[in-house]
Amino acid sequence: MSENTSSNHNKNRKQQQLDEFRVRNAGKPMTSNVSRKISDDERILTAGKRGPGLMEDVHFFEKITSFVREEIPERKVHARGYGAHGEFECYKSMKQFTKAGFLQEAGKKTPLFVRFSTVQGSKGSKDTARDLRCLGIKFYTDEGNYDMTLISFPVLINQDAMKFLDVIHAYQPEPRTGMPQASGAHDTFWDYVANNPEALHMTLWVMSDWGLIRSYRMMPSFSVNTYLFVNEEGVATFVRFIWKPVLGSHSLLMDEAQKIGGIDPDFHRRDLREAINMGAYPEYELGVQMIPMEDEHKYDFDILDSTKFWPEELIPAEIIGKMTLNRNVDNEFAELEQAAFNPGNIVPGIDFSNDPVLQGRLLAYRSAQYHRLGSKNYDQLPINRPLCPFHNNQRKGYMQYRIDVDETSYHRNSLTNNTPYTTPPEEGGYKHYPTKVEGHVTREVPEKFYDYFTQPRIFWNSLTPIEKQHMIEALSYQIGSCKSESVRQQNVDLLVNVDKEMATIVADNIGVNRPTGDHVPVSTSYPSLSQASTPKYAYSLKVGVLVGDGFNGSEVTNTLNTLKKYGVFVVIVGATLGTVTGDDGTKLKVDETFLTTSPYLLDSIYVVGGSAKNMERFNSDIMNYINVAYKHYKPIGVGSNGQSHIHATDRNNLAGVVFAKDNPNFGEDFVAAIGQMRFWDRK
Repeated sequence: MSENTSSNHNKNRKQQQLDEFRVRNAGKPMTSNVSRKISDDERILTAGKRGPGLMEDVHFFEKITSFVREEIPERKVHARGYGAHGEFECYKSMKQFTKAGFLQEAGKKTPLFVRFSTVQGSKGSKDTARDLRCLGIKFYTDEGNYDMTLISFPVLINQDAMKFLDVIHAYQPEPRTGMPQASGAHDTFWDYVANNPEALHMTLWVMSDWGLIRSYRMMPSFSVNTYLFVNEEGVATFVRFIWKPVLGSHSLLMDEAQKIGGIDPDFHRRDLREAINMGAYPEYELGVQMIPMEDEHKYDFDILDSTKFWPEELIPAEIIGKMTLNRNVDNEFAELEQAAFNPGNIVPGIDFSNDPVLQGRLLAYRSAQYHRLGSKNYDQLPINRPLCPFHNNQRKGYMQYRIDVDETSYHRNSLTNNTPYTTPPEEGGYKHYPTKVEGHVTREVPEKFYDYFTQPRIFWNSLTPIEKQHMIEALSYQIGSCKSESVRQQNVDLLVNVDKEMATIVADNIGVNRPTGDHVPVSTSYPSLSQASTPKYAYSLKVGVLVGDGFNGSEVTNTLNTLKKYGVFVVIVGATLGTVTGDDGTKLKVDETFLTTSPYLLDSIYVVGGSAKNMERFNSDIMNYINVAYKHYKPIGVGSNGQSHIHATDRNNLAGVVFAKDNPNFGEDFVAAIGQMRFWDRK
């Protein structure tokens, strides 16, 4: 299936606009950038066959100077990322709360572009790092671009924008060595956490299963910052946004994430691109949590504190629309690398609260894009350009696309009748909500901001035993990687405020004294904070079919048909590339060999068995795949010819292993097991 063909992707207005900038060079004569045809693109001009090069080689000068300027400064954070095009469909009118045009009527569709990213690592790091992940969404609305910026947890690591550069300096590689890459398992990060307790809450989310997403397609996203909805009557409502993946929120195990990071650093990028190519378009439903202005102080946490979540059990997330990603990028640099997001890009009906992190972000983003993209005109790049026309008196600058032909470039004027003109709010002009502001100039912090441990305790209480075990393993690994015993001890003494038993186990694991004191006396828990109740589907999960010649043709054909019926992605894995032939002449094309793929890259395996030229190696490879899948609690299907590879013993219970022999419902049973994803009761 070819990528991004018109038959596979419905056109929207943004795609039609981008078509003006898409160029296919294949089949065309080579030219310079000013259309001079090139006769030789392989050798520089020289004075004689063995002589020195000549300065007059203008083609080489253009080619090499273009090459050394191809890259732009890497993002300071979020350097590692990927994304896609799509659209948002509004489910219901939100005009009661906001006058934002794209939320006014059910069925309204708005084109958009998204970029997912990690935070700590460089552009060349791995996708599967244990990390916070971010999502930028650029809505190309009829009222201008609206950028929604979110993260994969409902809490942030800092309460004030002033602290952001400190936590990033601590989190990123240690400055003397430049290591470690894409990991917080080092002294400076944990020294920061120990000495800045507001950081503990999000750090625990990073240490939980939420910090190791299975796929961008299965990643929830939260605005974290508090915004305002404002309706036509000028009534404001506090709001936070949540994107819920239709496939549910799922995670990798720590061992899987570490192995995959070496085997396929592009695991999440590849997964997103392949799913869209296969027509399994990622979908996310938009939820809004809303609090009336008069209820601002109703809760035992401050609703403007970005290190605190709004519990869905107290403040429900009303589902108001769906985002579908349905087109891959054509050029990673032009679309993804040059995409520039800014929470200050808003539309009428959406405004800012006094959230101190948000207030700082409004200043930082545009400055960062000016530096990174080298021009204040970055909004004119095709990927950033709005659909509706824009007119103002801003002029010149590097890479000015527009040819402004006006006589005037200032406001007010008489020569052009005071145009471009401003628009009254009642006709669509943006007007900020008149928030009441009073008080002394200060750097004080609201009192509830100082409660650092209640919500981390609630988060811990909400996790299942297996999720708690995974967090303890992550904490033991990360803090245990610190060389400073003092840093390790300080963090254990901090963790005791969340849970004494957990902190004690971690202390024993990392070789420091057990903590004194006790955790805060909080017993509250919320199911929404655990992945236990997330939706589960077999759809679009990847199953490796381990097969050789002589397989049971009818059984395998029926099973593969069932898997495809439920939208399961199938990868045929064999000893060599080519085809394998079943006992009835059925032929299967081998997609990958045991060497070119890995059991870590698969959600499940189907052990068919068969024969190969080197049976000893074939059987060994199958056993390796089985062992890896089994120890990571993944579902395993076993064909009638594959039973010799796996047996029940006193040391295992084969939970989640489905056998085909004497089972007419094998295909359906196997799909059900794939949908369950993990079998935690396996031994």
